[in-house]
Amino acid sequence: MIEPHQSKSRIRLAVALVYFSMGLCFSSWASRIPDIKTALLLNDAMFGTILFALPVGQFLMMPFSGKLVTRFGSHKVLPFALPAYTVVLSAIGLVQAGWQLALVLFMFGIFGNMCNISINTQGVAAEKLYQRSIMASFHGGWSLAGFTGAFIGIAMINLHIEPFWHFISIILIVWTIVWINYPFLDRTKHRARPDEPKRKLFNQPDGVLIQLGIIGFCSMASEGAMFDWSGIYFKDVVHAPASLVVLGYTSFMVMMASGRFVADYFVSRIGRKKLMQICGVMISTGLFTAVLVPYLIPCTLAFMLVGLGVSSMVPSVYSAAGRHSKVPTGIALATVSSVSFLGFLMGPPLIGYISQAAGLRYSFAVIGFFGLGITLLVSRVKALQN
Repeated sequence: MIEPHQSKSRIRLAVALVYFSMGLCFSSWASRIPDIKTALLLNDAMFGTILFALPVGQFLMMPFSGKLVTRFGSHKVLPFALPAYTVVLSAIGLVQAGWQLALVLFMFGIFGNMCNISINTQGVAAEKLYQRSIMASFHGGWSLAGFTGAFIGIAMINLHIEPFWHFISIILIVWTIVWINYPFLDRTKHRARPDEPKRKLFNQPDGVLIQLGIIGFCSMASEGAMFDWSGIYFKDVVHAPASLVVLGYTSFMVMMASGRFVADYFVSRIGRKKLMQICGVMISTGLFTAVLVPYLIPCTLAFMLVGLGVSSMVPSVYSAAGRHSKVPTGIALATVSSVSFLGFLMGPPLIGYISQAAGLRYSFAVIGFFGLGITLLVSRVKALQN
């Protein structure tokens, strides 16, 4: 539901800034991962196990998030979920033990999933308003926040500011953005059609959505590796100076953000399927390069290539899911997210276990094969049209 006085451009800006807010929260946590891991004296396997908590919280909340958004509307769920997400972020800065970190990350995942479904529902509504592909640009806002959050993290680290006070500053920024832009969000409740049978909490998933989710799974496994382990890779494998440990994560986020701002253009030029196939090859090439040439400049360039590769994946599968006419938007997004976020669930801990057994380079090589998987899977999915 769009109010008469609201321009399309202002609505689009509001939605983009909400994406930015969530991305800023997540990137703030990611930028302090090496510090928190070191402060808690955790080895790779222990840290990998603890990282399970965040995607477990996301995964368990997914069926409920879709129902909440469908019943109440994303405009009612979002102003509760996003502030709560920031409060839990600040709690991460107070943890003193591994079990405390796991508990807080679990809550971080719960509210993160509520934000994710709500925000992407807003993105689908704005895309329908424009009647053309703009979803990638919204995810570009999320990635731009990752770039911004990484640089804030570098500044905070070099100023020797504790994670808690770093995260408190993020709360102030995010709450201000939500307060200013909330009036411009879509108010529509994306309900099922009147002739559609009532859905149970758990239903047999739609086959098209499962296919999209599997592609998202491969992409998010690669993203999860970069979010949670890129800083550690630069610290332990590349042996980057302390002030440049965040460079790997930053280079990844810069290119992921840049790729998302131009992805909609390339979708119109070469088609969604071809673009996603090319991006799958980029992901594998980047990860394999980082494994074979583990030095500062080559790894920075390799992580940039991975960022460019993953940039189009999630926006494409979410956009396709949002256009799926048989399922309400919130439910469709929750279904695709449920499968996709298994990549986050399995990827980072898998890296930890392989790293503990054989080394971090071998674990990144394993994740590299997910990019090749994307290229093969995309060619089989008919639902990915322009």
